[in-house]
Amino acid sequence: MTARRSLLWSLVGCAGLWPAVVLRADFQVAPVFSDNMVLQQGQPVPVWGWGDDGERITVQVGSRRATTEVHNGRWEVRLRPMKAGGPWTMEVRSATRVVTFTNVLVGEVWVCSGQSNMEWPLERSHQPEADIASATNAMIRFLDVPNVKAEAPTIRLNARWEVCSPERARTFSAVAYYFGRALHQARGVPIGLIRSDWGGSPAEAWMSREALEMRPRYVREILDPFPEQWRRYQESLEEWRRAREEAQREGREFKRNAPWPPWRPSELYHGMIAPLIPYAIKGVIWYQGESNAGRAEQYRTLFQDLIRNWRHDWGQGDFPFLAVQLAPFMAIKDEPGESAWAELREAQMLAMRQLPKVGVVVTTDVGDPNDIHPVWKKPVGERLALAARAIAYGEKITWSGPVYRSVRFEGSKAIISFDHVGSGLEARGGPLKGFAICGEDRRWVWAEARIVGREVEVWSPQVPRPVAVRYGWADCPVVNLWNREGLPASPFRTDDFPLITAPREP
Repeated sequence: MTARRSLLWSLVGCAGLWPAVVLRADFQVAPVFSDNMVLQQGQPVPVWGWGDDGERITVQVGSRRATTEVHNGRWEVRLRPMKAGGPWTMEVRSATRVVTFTNVLVGEVWVCSGQSNMEWPLERSHQPEADIASATNAMIRFLDVPNVKAEAPTIRLNARWEVCSPERARTFSAVAYYFGRALHQARGVPIGLIRSDWGGSPAEAWMSREALEMRPRYVREILDPFPEQWRRYQESLEEWRRAREEAQREGREFKRNAPWPPWRPSELYHGMIAPLIPYAIKGVIWYQGESNAGRAEQYRTLFQDLIRNWRHDWGQGDFPFLAVQLAPFMAIKDEPGESAWAELREAQMLAMRQLPKVGVVVTTDVGDPNDIHPVWKKPVGERLALAARAIAYGEKITWSGPVYRSVRFEGSKAIISFDHVGSGLEARGGPLKGFAICGEDRRWVWAEARIVGREVEVWSPQVPRPVAVRYGWADCPVVNLWNREGLPASPFRTDDFPLITAPREP
């Protein structure tokens, strides 16, 4: 056991978060294991639990067998890599008990996490009836992690693996379901989907305390301010309670909502990610960012550090991490300008450029100006599956829409080059739109644009000497550049002008 993980279990014991295991040391298998589970193919499979020191533990799945002894109240074995298939039985044997899990499959396991757009259920997505009715598939399995906040890492997990059925798929994450269905259709192996999400949650709630403490900036901007935020919340809550009691005494109707508590840094990592580690996974799909949109400059490193945090703690190397770019939302603006949501989209894309095995799928065509929860989840899940096929499984396919690579200026024109062009660029529904251009005065105006081969030329009669170009740089962009494979281009900017979400010096 590593020193880091020894510390984790020490913290769990000190916090008394699972005294039935830590204090009595009864023989237990980690609760992430159950009937109907999917184990990851092609890599070592950790199986772990708790017991009395010195107790001998044997785990067997098919011909794979491993034995160990309990040390410091915990045991762990690693089964040799297995091929996709099943159903199998897993038997975990101690000197006093035998625990058997049935209907076990071996295939591909993905963690599906984020905030409300990952949480959004299939039954509330766009025209879901046919997809719900056809969701009988014993090769797809779900593990729904319950919403749990914890002040220290916990090993509790009140959940069991379930077989995909219309009744179960109905309330499962729409994005995760469509991702899993498309991946199963493409790969032909069992798919396990571990859903761990919470609406409205910021990224820092999904990071360990140690990861946040690694950067002084996070200590200064996230950790140190929390006690004061909590104090103000408690004061507001007490004021709300007094006002409600007064209204009740006087017989008045009371409509005021209770104040929402601030998110405690690390609380969802502790309660909803720590119990999963080190369950063998193929990768992660992630739909989050709305709650950090006012802090895009911070998110540039925060998102990347979250990915590094999970990869480090899982101990499986650089597993694929696939994210969804924020969808269009809020009012459509008549003129080009600044946008906190555009800055957050850019921060998401930076992770793809700076970390291995990271992909971001674009959703500029499936947003809703009036709803932060757009209902078109099927394209999102299917694009994530395309990204997985390329990044996780090495398929030679076009998985992304055009992504800005470089710009050069020739007289009054800017010529934009792209990655992920596929078989070519196209404008959908008429001439290109969504491009803005500026000169040295940094006054943005809408620009004309046209596709020339595998590049885009951008210009405006109002800007004879352009210095920068932006595309889709808005909260709710109206854009139409795609590649011929049917994937939309990511919003971008060629400039490095100061961000509106950057913290200002006092």
